Amino acid sequence: MTTPEAEQSQSAPVGEPAPEQAGAAAPSAAGAAAGDGSVSEGTGGGAAPRPEERLDRAVRAAEQALIEYEIAVDTFRIEVENFSRLHHQKLGPMYTRLDELDAQIAEAVAARSGDPEDIRKADEARARVMPMPAVEELFHGWMDGDGLFPEAAAMLTDQPVRPPQRVRPSEEARKLYRELARKAHPDLAQDEDERKRREEFITRVNAAYSRGDAPLLRELGEEWAAGPAPAERGPSPSEELYARLEWLAHRKELLTLVARELEEGAIGSMLRMAPDDPDRLLDEIAEQLLAQVAEREAELAALLGEPDTSEGPSGSVEA
Repeated sequence: MTTPEAEQSQSAPVGEPAPEQAGAAAPSAAGAAAGDGSVSEGTGGGAAPRPEERLDRAVRAAEQALIEYEIAVDTFRIEVENFSRLHHQKLGPMYTRLDELDAQIAEAVAARSGDPEDIRKADEARARVMPMPAVEELFHGWMDGDGLFPEAAAMLTDQPVRPPQRVRPSEEARKLYRELARKAHPDLAQDEDERKRREEFITRVNAAYSRGDAPLLRELGEEWAAGPAPAERGPSPSEELYARLEWLAHRKELLTLVARELEEGAIGSMLRMAPDDPDRLLDEIAEQLLAQVAEREAELAALLGEPDTSEGPSGSVEA
């Protein structure tokens, strides 16, 4: 098992290499550009590749490196998930038994001492063992994990669940709607693009009118009067390549964070302790947990079987 960082060290990093670096990394039979702008002769005697070509090669190399890194991260993630599943199946009952014994020991100590602090610790230990009820059960259907249900919020604030809507929009809204419908009707379009623009605009007008939103209808009227926004200049090939490199670098950073979380998590840290034989590690942990269970059982037996000191010694204590 190899961690993503180790896998990544074996392949090219994903970043934003400069065009000059990208060109130097890729062999070229035509030669390379000299520092003074002249073209040095290579084996082929041709001109150096253009910056766009070198940048394109850098993008292709970065894409391949990112693919390899994603494969390494996904591989490690699957190993962590599988190890976590086996860990839970094999060791989960032992952890549950330890928690139960800890709760019983704390309760036995509290019963003997009567100390409020011991009672508090016993309650906390028992709470860790008892299953937590669902949020819906705690609040009797008033809320779930996302918050209060609308009906519950309405009851608490003495407000209706849904505010009543107007049956008919105001006269101003009706007037604005009619004006916009006449001006922007799709049947007035001269070509398909214009028809599509008008249909999208009328959809927004209908939605505003259905809510009786006169201010929004006024804003839509101003928008239509201003006309369509001028078409933006598209990016050049070089700008597209640089944008692609930036995206690849950002994606690499996100994957690095995912890999770090996996490696620094409890399961990932355990996997790093025995990367070649994780099954053996589970067996070792199981032996340690069994020993702890035996110790807790002996401690509990001693607490429950220890005689009352106020009556004097009454024999040996069972272990």
